[in-house]
Amino acid sequence: MYPLKVRISRVNEQSNVPLPHYATGGSAGMDICAAVESDVLIRPGETVLVPSGFRMELPQGYEAQVRPRSGLAFKHRVGILNAPGTIDSDYRGEVKVILTNFGSEAFTVRAGDRIAQLIISKYERIEWDEVASVNETTRGEGGFGHTGVVSTRGPQNAK
Repeated sequence: MYPLKVRISRVNEQSNVPLPHYATGGSAGMDICAAVESDVLIRPGETVLVPSGFRMELPQGYEAQVRPRSGLAFKHRVGILNAPGTIDSDYRGEVKVILTNFGSEAFTVRAGDRIAQLIISKYERIEWDEVASVNETTRGEGGFGHTGVVSTRGPQNAK
């Protein structure tokens, strides 16, 4: 079922913090747990670097994306500052999560807490082909909300 095998090791062999794991059979991301030695308090507006307790060896052509957990974001307003964070295939250090408290209440991270998700993804490397201009499209340079907020498609407009 999982054709890609990725080498992983614990930073501290005595740690009992779970390695990244899928919570359900349909999970796209694996939960990353906090490998903190003692509770970490994140005050409102504060950002902390939380260790995960593992390092990995991704094959070339793959990256790991560290993403926020929706429950932490919705219930506690805690997320990842650089979401998604990218871990390159040649990085061999401990994976750490940049957690930020965007809320108005302090939040405590405890050892073993699920703090982020990890997605392994293929990527393509490219070579630029510099040209005088690029082909035009109907959209053109429209961006940053140029289509508005109200949907022009929906049940009443569906065909």
